[in-house]
Amino acid sequence: MREWVCGCCGRWRVSVELIRGRYVYRLVHRYPRRFGGGKNVLGEVGSVTELAELLGRRTPLSLADLREAA
Repeated sequence: MREWVCGCCGRWRVSVELIRGRYVYRLVHRYPRRFGGGKNVLGEVGSVTELAELLGRRTPLSLADLREAA
């Protein structure tokens, strides 16, 4: 599974998974440990274009703000 995180705080993550022969991009917001940790799945889409639209609707980020996770 590949994963990208935002360059600003690392709390926004996008993962790519192969599900039933199709790639799915999943947008997740992670909470800091001091607030109990955990994550909130904000959406799943099937293309990069849809991912860009989802990022615009649900986050203050764009595709250019994401970096590959270590």
